[in-house]
Parts: sequence; C-alpha cells; structure tokens
Amino acid sequence: MHRRGFLTLASAGAAAALAGGARAQTYPDRPIRLIVPFPPGGVNDAVARPWAEKVKTSLGSVVIENQGGAGGAIGATSAARAQPDGYTLLFGSGATHIVIPAASARPPFDPDKDFEPISIISVSGIGIAVHPSHPAKTLKELIDAARAKPGSLSYASAGVGSATHLGAELFKSLTQTDIVHVPYRGGGPALNDLVGGQVLSLHNAGKLRLLAVTTPKRAVGAPDIPTAEEAGVPGCVALNFAGLFAPAGTPRPIIDKVAKATQDAMADPEFVKLLTASGFEPASETNPEDARKFVTAELARWRPIIKSIGLKLD
Repeated sequence: MHRRGFLTLASAGAAAALAGGARAQTYPDRPIRLIVPFPPGGVNDAVARPWAEKVKTSLGSVVIENQGGAGGAIGATSAARAQPDGYTLLFGSGATHIVIPAASARPPFDPDKDFEPISIISVSGIGIAVHPSHPAKTLKELIDAARAKPGSLSYASAGVGSATHLGAELFKSLTQTDIVHVPYRGGGPALNDLVGGQVLSLHNAGKLRLLAVTTPKRAVGAPDIPTAEEAGVPGCVALNFAGLFAPAGTPRPIIDKVAKATQDAMADPEFVKLLTASGFEPASETNPEDARKFVTAELARWRPIIKSIGLKLD
C-alpha cells in the first residue's frame, strides 16, 4: 500500500511538471501584467518600463500597472495573491522585500514563501553628498565635522524607511556620528532642496559635491567618486535593488522563460547603457537561484539595522 501511495504521488508530481511544461510552451499567449508598487514616474518606472520594452520580442506585450500606496505594500500584496500562471509579475525592490517584511509587526506577505524570485535587474547605491558651500571635501572631513558638533548636521532622505534613510543610519552607526534625519516625500524633493532646484549634471557642474558612494565598488556612472569603504568606513555598503518576482507556485519553466528574456536584455549594450545613464548598475543575480540568495542575504543584513533604529510601519 505504501508503495502504491508513493507511485500515486510520484505520478501526480510528474503530471504537474508536464502541465507546467506545457503551459510554458505556449506562454505567453496574452499580455503580461507587471505590477510596479509605486506611483508612475518614480525610479522603479525608470527600470521597469525599459525592461518591458526590451523583452517584447520574447515575451510579447508587458503592461505596466502602477499600484502605489503603503510604501509598496499594496501592490506587492496584490501580486502575491495573484494567480501563479506567469501573467502577473511584481517589479520588487528593497522596499517590498526588505523594509516591509522587517519593519512590519504583521507583514502582509512573506518575501520568501509568497514569491518566486526571477531576476535582479539593477542595483543602485547611495551618494553621500554635501552642498558646495559645506567645507567638507572628503568623507573623513564630513565625519570629523559631525563628531565635532553632534546634532549640528542634518541629512535629507527620500522618506522614512527609504534606501537613503537606511543607508544613512548605517553610516551613522559605523561612524558613531549624530546627524539629524530630515525625511522628504521622495528623492526628488530632497535633492531639489539641497541644490536649489538644479538636478542635471549636479556633481560635474559643481552644484553638488559627492564625497562617496555606498556601492561595493566604484559606480560605472561615477568612476571618480570613491566608495565609502575606500574613504575609510568599512562595511558601509547600502544598495537598493530592482527585480522581477512571480507569485509562489508559478511553474518553473515559466520562471525560466522570463529569466532568459531578462538575461538577453541585460546582454544588450543599449539596455545596460540606459541603466547606467539613469544611475543604476546592472545586477549579476539574473537567474532565480542567485536572485533568491541575494534577497535572503540582504534581508538578514538589514533586519538588525531596522530594529536598532526602531523603524515600524504598523
């Protein structure tokens, strides 16, 4: 009896695999809905829309659906509860897969159990910058100034729980400095206030002085700027990321097909050039296994920092 039960289960598993493979052969036969869990025009759109355009030849029409609200939770929850058939995907980020799970007492979804990672498309660091009128010319000088007069300096972020907020708090923790947080409603307003409305070629035009970036290595778009680690702050690596996720249970052949289309896009120099021109670094975690490892590691790294600053979204 046990053997018959085993054979029955094995047959059911084989049937499911065959069904998934059959669906993948015809997938997609209608437009794919890509949920971007933020309002139109933000940094997520800056990656999602070019990706949707680039994969048309292999995936057909990808319709962007902006579902903003609750810091990305509304759109991400909607994607998590969608049918796992490959026709609803989530354009996730550090907000959906790191901040919401780590800062919510009752997270609306589990980033590991409710989603299948497909690919990480881009990563972006944080620029540690000062207004040109500030005397600090190096990161060390900024740290010295902050230590000399605790609480006298402030930093602007894109909002509570944003990548800039968390990155700055990591910087403060590592440097033992007291710098006041001034949250804005998005990166644009914060930058506008800092530089008086000038947003183009800021560093090169002398409107903004970049002291360091929080990427593991120098940014392709700003090779003259040292990393924070190079500038004397070991461990100061803070990245936001953007990538593709499917509802849990989506057949693996479909996951692989979307991942392959993404890998092909990432191999296109024009797509990579577009990313770097917009301030993003192409990611290396373009297959599902590496994408899962990346998100798991980032969540483990940021949980204690989020807890230490008392960030709560509920």
